[in-house]
Amino acid sequence: MKLRYISILTVVALAGCSKLEQKLNDSFNRGPSAGSSDVGAVLTSAYNAMNNLVHNQERIFLLNEVTSDEALVPTRGGDWDDGGVFRTLHSHTWTPIHTYIKGTFNELGGLQHAATTVLAFGPNAEQRAEALFLRSYAQFNTLDFYGQVPWRPYTEYNSLEPAPVMTAAEAIDTLDNVLSEIIPLLPDANAPYKASPDAARFLLMKLLLNKGVFLNRSSPSFDNADMQRVIDIGEEIISSGRYELNPVYFDNFGPENATKSTESILAWNNTGAASSSDGINSGGINARWMMTLHYNSWNEKKGSAGWNGFSTLADFYSTFGAGDQRLGQTPYPGVTDVSGLRPGFLVGQQVDEDGVDLKDRQGNDLAFTPEVSLVETQKARIEVAGIRVIKYPPDYSAYDGGNQRNQLQIFRYADVILMVAEAHARMGDLGTAQTMINDLRAIRGAGPITSLTLVNSTDVNDPNTILAERGRELYWESWRRQDLIRFGVFTLATDLRPADEDPVRNLLYPIAPDELLANPNLVQNPGY
Repeated sequence: MKLRYISILTVVALAGCSKLEQKLNDSFNRGPSAGSSDVGAVLTSAYNAMNNLVHNQERIFLLNEVTSDEALVPTRGGDWDDGGVFRTLHSHTWTPIHTYIKGTFNELGGLQHAATTVLAFGPNAEQRAEALFLRSYAQFNTLDFYGQVPWRPYTEYNSLEPAPVMTAAEAIDTLDNVLSEIIPLLPDANAPYKASPDAARFLLMKLLLNKGVFLNRSSPSFDNADMQRVIDIGEEIISSGRYELNPVYFDNFGPENATKSTESILAWNNTGAASSSDGINSGGINARWMMTLHYNSWNEKKGSAGWNGFSTLADFYSTFGAGDQRLGQTPYPGVTDVSGLRPGFLVGQQVDEDGVDLKDRQGNDLAFTPEVSLVETQKARIEVAGIRVIKYPPDYSAYDGGNQRNQLQIFRYADVILMVAEAHARMGDLGTAQTMINDLRAIRGAGPITSLTLVNSTDVNDPNTILAERGRELYWESWRRQDLIRFGVFTLATDLRPADEDPVRNLLYPIAPDELLANPNLVQNPGY
């Protein structure tokens, strides 16, 4: 039986920032309750409001991955049906009452509220900048998913009145101004576990890269000035010397990635304890392997090893070439010798640490098949259909107890390189983009691409595109839906889904009916 996290937020106040707060002077004035609270504790609470959003497989991860060509959650008999909440996401047939779409909207509002509360209690300059970063992160994701952003100025952080709502253009202007102004105010020492200058730079790059999409999702344009800013900001990060591509790809994700990763720009500090020394809670990253592994993936003698759910699609898997270490399928110290597991994509017969073939619960070979359906009904394959994905090599010192040591990668250096390469390509310089991507591929053990394009809209799985390279590098890191929309192919057919009937509807998620009733300033998105 699979397990799931329960949202810690059941009722949240929506908060944020307005276009009128372009300059931070107002935000930097002391609020009405200055000095009445321990601001450090309030800021820690704001960080913790982000925890569930990034760790829970049913929040940002679900909305960005399971709606894409990288992930699906098949119904396996009576398991993982859950009223169709997973199937409707992958088939693009969700409705305004979808529980996880609404839950993500609420928790993003909760993060905004927590960050805005910090601003109301007299923070110092660094605390203010950190709170504004957290608020910007929440607003960016709200804009990405829902196209409009509820907000409150900090002076009204506890108001019960309906929250004003920023349009996409207003939210873009606000985010651009706020992120640009906090970069010099954030301490470098915060990296990689708190808001730092490079984390703000990274988020600003994402905003600028997607700006044309946010303004017109069905027919975006990419302004050269925005693309040049992406390049300039990215090159500042690249030339800083603080990061380098890791020659061992899975060291970015394993139980020792706190010391072995050279790519962390923003990560969650999972220490192996319930919380870090500064009071920020651990995130239970074990969901990243539990949600995909079979019940017997760690030897029948060890108890339940996984929830036997999330898989990937064969067409996406086929975009990788031979020798690409991002595929995995090779031994990983501390993992393979403990369980037999080889991180990356799991396909074919699975074995234990002694090389003995594993069995499923029916006694059949535990051999994962590329073929998978949204609804699995054949008894012989119901437990093994679908290639499984292990991006985070498990921490067997705390396998399923919630206190693992793997740092969750939120912003990663490789993405900076890919964003800069894409910006060059969108400005017509495919040569520079190809050189940057081939340099990355060489470190990953993959051969060079000899003819690179942005995207092939007639074949989304064409391996010689920037979109495909983003998929190979960043799979299951919660970016894929955004990428597919930006490249104009999100609503096209996949091997398990026909093309969307309405090419506009699914480019935004709906606002739940009770949210519309509670806040008349919200507007339902097209198609709902």
